[in-house]
Amino acid sequence: MMKNRIRSYELTLVTLLAGITLANYLWEAFNISNDAIYENYQKIFTANGLSFHYFTNVLSPRIGSIIFFYILYLSLHLFSIPQLLITRNKSNLQYFWLGAFIITVTFLLALNANVATYFAHPYLFSYKGYQFLALFGYNDAPLTDIFFGFQRAFVFISLYLIFACLREYLILLIQKSAKKEYRILVANQIALAIVVYLIIPFFTLTFISGDNQIFFIIYFSIITPALFVSLTNIFLIFPLSDSKPLLNIRTIVLTIAFSLFYTFLCLLLFRRFAPLPLFITSWIAQLLMVTPISWLIYTMQKDKLLQLRGTEKALVKSKADLQFLRSQINPHFLFNALNTLYGTALIDGSKRTAEGIQKLGDMMRFMLHENHLDFIPMSSEINYLKNYISLQKLRIQTSPSITIEENIAEQGCNHVIAPMLLIPLVENAFKHGVHLYEPSWIKIRLNCDDHSIRFEVRNSIHTAADNDPEKEHSGIGLVNVRERLHLFYENKHELQIESDGNEFKVVLIIHPNQ
Repeated sequence: MMKNRIRSYELTLVTLLAGITLANYLWEAFNISNDAIYENYQKIFTANGLSFHYFTNVLSPRIGSIIFFYILYLSLHLFSIPQLLITRNKSNLQYFWLGAFIITVTFLLALNANVATYFAHPYLFSYKGYQFLALFGYNDAPLTDIFFGFQRAFVFISLYLIFACLREYLILLIQKSAKKEYRILVANQIALAIVVYLIIPFFTLTFISGDNQIFFIIYFSIITPALFVSLTNIFLIFPLSDSKPLLNIRTIVLTIAFSLFYTFLCLLLFRRFAPLPLFITSWIAQLLMVTPISWLIYTMQKDKLLQLRGTEKALVKSKADLQFLRSQINPHFLFNALNTLYGTALIDGSKRTAEGIQKLGDMMRFMLHENHLDFIPMSSEINYLKNYISLQKLRIQTSPSITIEENIAEQGCNHVIAPMLLIPLVENAFKHGVHLYEPSWIKIRLNCDDHSIRFEVRNSIHTAADNDPEKEHSGIGLVNVRERLHLFYENKHELQIESDGNEFKVVLIIHPNQ
């Protein structure tokens, strides 16, 4: 199974940034001359009546700060703080330790900047070369207030935690997606591209001295929009148009629109690096050069992408089929159905019993012959629904406190539908909405038109008893229904789930021809 690498790529990025910075400081320390040390540092210290040593006042504060920042980052990244933040069920003790940990990290971050400022005295240089310390505020009296910079440090920590929570939420959405493997692949490749994109200019600024204007003009006016256009083409535009000819109207319009949008966005962000004509030239290059190249890249990995999407589809369907089949032929279901028929036979003879057996047989035939298909006629799904409801009514017919209302309109239901989408909602209603000795109700409504299928189920809410054999057998459940809806009807369905404590309501609208 493919592994989501968003967290590891983020860690790689931060590690590379810290490593490049440390390497730059060490490179300067090994290559700087005594005359340069005097002109750049010692002269200013002496003029202000301060003693000076390069290791104590320059190298140690710089290296120590970077190492300490990196350690604090690891403490937040590796100790599952973001994962804990998005967890719903947290105890008061967890809240306490989480708050205490964040406050401690914030204080240590500010204190580290304070200590580094005490040795480096960056205010003497207007913070030139000490930009990371300038983030905590101007401080010409370091360590006189050990909480100096705490507020800014708290803002930095909060911003990172917000980002990390968004990252964890994105990972959670990907893990729950019906196309998990495919989307993990996309997320990994985009994250890797971002890491490379950020490292290149940082490395250039750090190690390549002199005028880098030409580099940044090319990087921000040409390379940046080219990267965005390539990713959009490979993972969005081309897959959507895979079943159509290469030069179709939708692909052309989307390619022009996205390339123009990215070029305009880079123009707004990086106008000071490059003139307008260069961005226009860049936009033309996106269309004439980057788009064909990205098409070649897409075709090279197309088989792998489609294989992942197809494999995921097959896995989700097989999982749903298997769990649904198990839920229907498990001993509890068969026992309840046969027990219902036995009770019917004792009450009013063989006629109703024969009808019940016939309905049970029709249901079993449906599971054996039609359940494995991707799509079936709505009439087959409706027949199965009616048979299931009829059997359940036989089971509860001796309970006058239970009301079952069904309004299933077959007129206009000429669509085909993926099997097992409607029955789990009804099954859920009977299992959790019916109590033999308390007032209960179930209301089922189905209607269709030329463009949509609307299915609504309402039921009262009752907690199953601990000794209820069906308590642990709740069908394929809403989770698998969601998966199959995303699989077969992505952007073609609406699923609304509501509960007010007394009634549970599910409304499913499918647009099969959209």
